[in-house]
Amino acid sequence: MEKIAVITGASRLRGIGAAICRELADAGHHIFFTYWMDYDRTMPWEMESNEPLLLKTELEAKGVKTASLELDLSRSDAAELLMDEVQKQLGMPDILINNAAYSTNNDFSDLTAEELDKHYLVNIRATTLLSVQFARVFDKQAGGRIVNLTSGQSQGPMPGELAYATTKGAVDALTLTLSAELAPLGITVNAVNPGPTDTGWMTESVKRELAPMFPFGRVGEPRDVARTIRFLVSDQADWITGQVIHSEGGFRR
Repeated sequence: MEKIAVITGASRLRGIGAAICRELADAGHHIFFTYWMDYDRTMPWEMESNEPLLLKTELEAKGVKTASLELDLSRSDAAELLMDEVQKQLGMPDILINNAAYSTNNDFSDLTAEELDKHYLVNIRATTLLSVQFARVFDKQAGGRIVNLTSGQSQGPMPGELAYATTKGAVDALTLTLSAELAPLGITVNAVNPGPTDTGWMTESVKRELAPMFPFGRVGEPRDVARTIRFLVSDQADWITGQVIHSEGGFRR
C-alpha cells in the first residue's frame, strides 16, 4: 500500500537521507524530503548545489510522487510549515523520518552555549516538534510511523562530540515516551542507530581503522540503515514501537 513519507535532511546523494528516500520510493511510497544547503556547505564533505534536484528527479523516475523543500529546521515554526507544505503538495503524511542532524566537534574545553543551542534546536527540538505536529495532523486509524535517527549513545562514549552525543541521547528518551503517547493513535515510534556509516566523510585510512571493528569486515553504508527503516515503516512492523534499533553490523567499540 502506497503511503506518503516525509524524510528530513536529504541534501546529499551519498547521505543517509537520500538512501532512505530511495528505499521508501522502491517500496512504492510517495516522498517529501527536506534539505538545508547552508549547513552542508559548512561541512567537510563535498557536494554539488544541484544534488537535491538530482535526487528528486531520481525518485520521480521510480514512479512515485516527489516533492521537496529547503527548510531551516532550527526555525520555531519549521514543524507547522513543513507539515502544511506536505499536505498541500502530496496529501496527509503517513511516515515521518527524523534524519536531519546538526553536528560539530567539541568537548568540555571548548563547548559554548551557542554551539550547544545549535545542536539542541535541530537534533532534539525539531525532532520533537515535527513528531508532535505529525501526530496532531494524523487522521487515520492505524499505520502511522515515526523513525528517529540516533547515534548509539547508550552503546558507549563519544569523546570530542559532547553536544552531539548529549542531544542525540535525548532522542532515545523522546522515542520511548512518545511511543507510549502515540500508540492509541495507531502510530509507532522507533529510533535507529546506524553506527559508523560512510556517507562521504570517511577517508581510506578511517575505513581501514574501522573495518576490523565490524564482524563483516566492512564499514556501514547508507543503504544498510535505509533497509532497516524500510522494514520499520512497513505493515509487518506494526508491533514494534518504543525501540532503539542498533543497525550497525555488530560494530564493536
